Amino acid sequence: MEAKDLLQNLDALTADDGSQLLESVTGNREAALLALAGEVQKQFHGPVIEFCAIVNAKSGNCPHNCSFCAQSSISKSPIAVYPFCRPEDLLAAARAAEAGGAHRFSIVTSGARLTKKELLMACETIRLIKDETSLLPCASLGKITIDDAHLLKEAGLIRYHHNLEANRDFYPRICTTQTYNKRLTTIMTAKEEGLEICVGGILGVGESIHDRIKLALEIKNLRPDSVPINFLDPRPGTPLAAQSLLTPNEAVLTIALFRIIMPYTNLRMAGGRVKVLGERQAEAIKTGLNGLMIGDYLVTKGAAVDADRELIASLNLTPSVAGKGASVYN
Repeated sequence: MEAKDLLQNLDALTADDGSQLLESVTGNREAALLALAGEVQKQFHGPVIEFCAIVNAKSGNCPHNCSFCAQSSISKSPIAVYPFCRPEDLLAAARAAEAGGAHRFSIVTSGARLTKKELLMACETIRLIKDETSLLPCASLGKITIDDAHLLKEAGLIRYHHNLEANRDFYPRICTTQTYNKRLTTIMTAKEEGLEICVGGILGVGESIHDRIKLALEIKNLRPDSVPINFLDPRPGTPLAAQSLLTPNEAVLTIALFRIIMPYTNLRMAGGRVKVLGERQAEAIKTGLNGLMIGDYLVTKGAAVDADRELIASLNLTPSVAGKGASVYN
């Protein structure tokens, strides 16, 4: 399929087309692929980028064995471990994110799922964020039931985040304590309750470029409102501590592939972006991003907010200030 045909048939992009995209990468046609992604970006997205931020509301002691995660049961990484934070402390973090220009703010917790008490604390925090800031509340709280999702939505939650992390075939190589299907169930539970969904993955954990294409197609099938793209920043004490970083070229090409496969969806660059892309973040944004996670991540430091503002200004982009989400799936 030619580039112009791909551009006209993005809704019907299939795994076979994904394989042709792969051939364009391996056939020394990277420039054409990046140009196509840039064309898609211009056609479907304006000069606006959405800032979001997160807070680690409950850290460490996760029973799962995700090989990339410093908070997992098998990690020996020296991180802070603490229970669910007080809602007023989380509100303070939200206000700081708002002052930095964030449009969305997500409460993120470690562990398989929250206890009933923790869920109620999360709901209280969401109400505070909704009532006392202009931020759109998001959450990433692990497994939820339909009743949990209902409580969260009633409290004011807009969007629920739960990553696939990797495609179905590769996934068992990075986690065996939670199945891929259970991840899908959580995502569809949130969607069934009417919450927007944010679904992404982590790149650079040993997967191939073909694995990344498969992941993008699997995410697309879920019709997400937002897709966070994370890059592995190897943590000491984890099974992937010695994993080589994804190269900047690989990162930019993968973003291009994600943009072509998901032309309408909000793609946001999240964890590991500074470490992996460095000075090429601007190129990555132009290639296919319309969202950026600012501030610190779960257990690692992020870029300085002023540096991100300068980066966006250099690209003549405007931070988003209003709106519930830009996905055509709403």
